[in-house]
Amino acid sequence: MDRIFSNPVNWGLIYSFDFSFAQLRFELSIAKKTQYKIERYLIMLKAKFSVVLICALLLSLKCTSNSGMSDHRAPITTLITEKQFDDLFPMRDKFYSYAAFIKAVREMGLIEVKVVRRAVSVYQFTRTDKRTGKSTVIRQDEDWNEAWAKKKPDSVYSINYGNFCAEKDPQTNKKELAAFFAQIAHETRHGEDGKYNDGLMFLHENDTTPVYTAENDAYPPVPGKKYYGRGPMQLSYNGNYGYASDCIFGDKHILLNDPDLVQRDPVIAFKTAIYFWMTPQTLKPSAHDVMTGKWRPNTADEAAGRRAGFGMTINIINGNVECNKGEKMPGMTDRIGYYKYFLKKLGAADPNCACSCGTMKPY
Repeated sequence: MDRIFSNPVNWGLIYSFDFSFAQLRFELSIAKKTQYKIERYLIMLKAKFSVVLICALLLSLKCTSNSGMSDHRAPITTLITEKQFDDLFPMRDKFYSYAAFIKAVREMGLIEVKVVRRAVSVYQFTRTDKRTGKSTVIRQDEDWNEAWAKKKPDSVYSINYGNFCAEKDPQTNKKELAAFFAQIAHETRHGEDGKYNDGLMFLHENDTTPVYTAENDAYPPVPGKKYYGRGPMQLSYNGNYGYASDCIFGDKHILLNDPDLVQRDPVIAFKTAIYFWMTPQTLKPSAHDVMTGKWRPNTADEAAGRRAGFGMTINIINGNVECNKGEKMPGMTDRIGYYKYFLKKLGAADPNCACSCGTMKPY
């Protein structure tokens, strides 16, 4: 041992060995620190990823809640294919295409309207575009802020056009679609009774001489314009054209100024039919709420013989002409025939159908 330390060469070896060992320890120390840093970085990265994932999930849930466009909502194409549509309307005018109907349903599904009513007929409408989330007041009646209008509590309801034939289970949705198709088929038919193959043939009423105008503060008629029946639901009167235009476009003037747009653009034509089907009126429920079971008759309705079912949709659409006139009213029986025919074609059933409005008082 002494010889080793007494030899200068050995001192160099010892120094070299000692230096190498120190360097190794230093490098090990650096490696440990680096490993610690890497582990910390990975932990931080994992935490950040978790936060991002949670935020994305919450944002997704928020968007679904706000828009009503839930992934659970079955698209209209699951209820009706193009082949079925052509089969239901074999004699239809080419204006009424399957593609136009589907596009109308999808685009209307991006609209929601909140309706607030004060007193009997003082309204405020707020329209929300689900694509942007932007809400705009599209109508506020002149008397909205009057003291007398504020005396009673406001009544509030929302019209989610995305619920058209999509709010309930598949069978209920098919029943609603059959009812909707029955009504637009009858309104636009031009063929042989009892065949139920002649729907969607007319773009507008045969007689276009009546102007169909009525006094309406919110939707006054434009001089020189006629508001006779157009489109699948034969939209009539300036009040309906203005209201439909507010809901569809967020601008009442579009259809009030140009009612012919309903017979020039098939997508807009179908949108007006969906608007009429989905939108309650001052005294009447929407046909949609009736067919989905949301509407329940109150005491006054029961006294007037009104009950939930297809017959009530006839009362909503043309009650003054066809309802409370017995069971052999031709218009009513034709609508019922279409409904039963379309139910069968769509693979749906309505075994306890309250189909007639023969003893219902109109509004």
